This record gives sequence, C-alpha cells and structure tokens, in this order.
Amino acid sequence: MKTTGKIKLVLVLCIISCMQAYAQERKIKTGWSINPCPVIAYETDLGFQYGAMCDIYYYGDGKDFPEYEHKIFVEAAYSTKHSGLFHIFYDSEHLIKGLRLTAAATYIPERMHNFYGFNGFASPYFRDLDKNRKDKIAYYNLDYQMLRVFADLQGGFAGNFRWAAGVAFYRYFIGDVRQKPYAGSSSMYRDYIDAGLIGVKEARGGTHVEFKGGVVYDTRDHEAAPGKGIWAEAILYGSPDIFSTGFNYLKAAFHFRHYVPLWKDRIVFAYHLAYQGTIAGNAPFYSQQNISSLFLSRPSSEGLGSSNTLRGINYNRLLGDGYAWANAELRVRVISFDFIKQHWYIALNPFFDAGAVVQPYRLEQQKKADNALLYSGDSESLHMCAGIGGKIALNYNFIFSGEIGFALDRRDGNYVIALGLNYIF
Repeated sequence: MKTTGKIKLVLVLCIISCMQAYAQERKIKTGWSINPCPVIAYETDLGFQYGAMCDIYYYGDGKDFPEYEHKIFVEAAYSTKHSGLFHIFYDSEHLIKGLRLTAAATYIPERMHNFYGFNGFASPYFRDLDKNRKDKIAYYNLDYQMLRVFADLQGGFAGNFRWAAGVAFYRYFIGDVRQKPYAGSSSMYRDYIDAGLIGVKEARGGTHVEFKGGVVYDTRDHEAAPGKGIWAEAILYGSPDIFSTGFNYLKAAFHFRHYVPLWKDRIVFAYHLAYQGTIAGNAPFYSQQNISSLFLSRPSSEGLGSSNTLRGINYNRLLGDGYAWANAELRVRVISFDFIKQHWYIALNPFFDAGAVVQPYRLEQQKKADNALLYSGDSESLHMCAGIGGKIALNYNFIFSGEIGFALDRRDGNYVIALGLNYIF
C-alpha cells in the first residue's frame, strides 16, 4: 500500500507540474541539425556503454517540422560488461520519390550474452548461477556476435495505408563464454547442446537472409513522440535455406500502437500490443530472439526482456517460437524550453509491461532432458514488470531516455535500469 501511494502521489505531482508549465508553440527548425555527443548509456545486464554517437537531421525549409527529410544516426560504443554496438541508420521519404527508405547496418559483439533457455518459466532461474563472479559462474551466458544489414521500402496505396517490403542479411557467431574469470565454467548453453536441445552445427551460429512484406497503417501526428494516432503493422517474413544451414521458416509479426491524448500533446496514454510467431518451418535458436519491425526505435531489436520489450525483466529472459506482449505507459510532458538555440522538453513515463511465450519451442525435448537446471516443470504464464522513465527531448526527435523497471516475479530477475535513446514504441 505504501508503494502504491507513493506512485499515485508522483503521478499527481507530474500532472500538476505539467498543467502549470508554460505551453510553448513548436518553433520551426530548418536546414541541418547535427547532434554529436558521447555515449553514456546503461543497462543492468549489459553494463555502462561508452563511446560516441551522432544524430543528423535535415529539415529542409521546415514546412513539415518536426518531421524531417533525411535522418542519419551513427553510434559506436562498448560496455563495461563487454557488449559492443556499432550501428549506422538511415531514414528518408525524400531520397526516392514516393517511397520511404529505411536502412541500417549493425554489428553487436557480446562476450556475456544472456541465454536463459527455452519457453519462459519452463526454464528454471537460479539467481546464484547468474554471473556469480566470486565462484566464477556464468551459467546463463554465451559468447555472441551478430551482424545485421537490412533495407526496407514503404509506399502508399490507400489513404493512411502503406505497403512494405524489405530484405535483411544476418550472420551469427555463437560459442562458449571466453571472458575471464568465467571461461571454462559450465553453462546452460553447453548443457542444451549435450541434451540435444541445440544441434552441434546450429550451436556455432549461421548465415541467413530474410525477406519481408506487409501492410502499415499510420495516422501519427509525429513519429518520435506522437501526441495522437495509430501505428499498426502486419508483416510476413521468412528465410529460405540459401546457405545450407538446415533451417527455413516463415513468420508473422503484428504490432498495434495507439497514442491517446488526455490533455493536448502534454499528457498522452500510449499502448502497444504485439504478436510474433512461426507459421511454417523451423528457425534456429539464435534467431528466435529477434523482434521484427519496419522501423527500429533502437539499434538492438532483441527480446523478450530488457529495455526494448519487457522493461524490468532480465535481458532475453524469454525465448520461444512465438510471443505475445503489451506495453502501456503514461507520457507526461513536464516542461518545454529553449536552450543554446535548440528546442527541448522534459517528460516522465510510468509504465507497465507484460508478455509470454505463446508458441513453445522444442518443449517436448526440454521435458525429456534429465536435468533440473533445464526444465522446471512450471507452465508458462504472464511475465510482468512495472516502472518509470524520464525523457529529455531535443528538437522533438532526439530523445534521451532513462528508465527503471521492476520484475513482478523473482523468476524473471529483480530490476533493470536502462539509459539510452527514444521511447520503445
């Protein structure tokens, strides 16, 4: 009761502060806006990130501001827990007449990548096995590298509807943890291989090309932080076995995001409903954590769990053949102001997230594994978390984010603190 009371008090104070803030009209920004800055990011499972990034916008004559004509984002960073991120992103509706092009190249090396097994709660979680430096145990980790290059096109065909098509190249390198002092310790990854849950060839990663096509419905008034509107996607994507990995699959992904203004664009209730699952074929274990969407709000698109999907739940806690999840938050713009000839605002966003594996992955094999570390006997149910975030926005598009989320079940971890960029949807 005390905690609930504090949360209610914080929300009331946020709303009062927002309503008292000076309501400025959006001022027009023209030409180029180049925003280089050092990377100071953090996520509980990945550690502090340090490096550099640059967000570049071209607004032209400003007639569509805060929408841009071209966007380029570049980031190079490494973390204290040996996770890297090297990313370049481009987005424009003006490079090709009548089409929107979104393209990116990303390389993510993680020497301590989380692997908590298949099917959510069916995989037991023991806190003392999770990166226990004293005993040199990192049971829930593996060595992981991923290279992703993609390009997507969108074109209008009826009102607010657009068609979408794209192609993506993935290269994965997987192996045992090599990071000291954990190198050589036992791991769930190695136990899965020994139990036949992961094939020997599959265990080392592979190369895949994915093709996608779908439909988008978009009525948002602004993309980075909408004040109203709907953004929905229905996508089919799949990978033929071009590189003789033994895997081919067809998947579907659905996203419905709704932004409901409660007081102009200063208090907005936003929610996101999503499903992603396999329709046919068989996908390798290392690709099951990829979350497919036509526009990445953040360089990493892995889940479920972490700051990208279920905030407050361990990074990559859920791995299955299909997921369903939801995010809900109240976005409260506390104050807007001008500083160093730029437009800024500060916002808060209390949130609640929930999700589950709805299509099991190799569950029957998991049940047959004679190892209490691999199968708990528990049935899958909702994984839930709640927390609060803060945002500092520059020119309405470049958004610094900080969030803390708490898992509501100890089997999902304890809490996640994340510093980064943008709203997650």
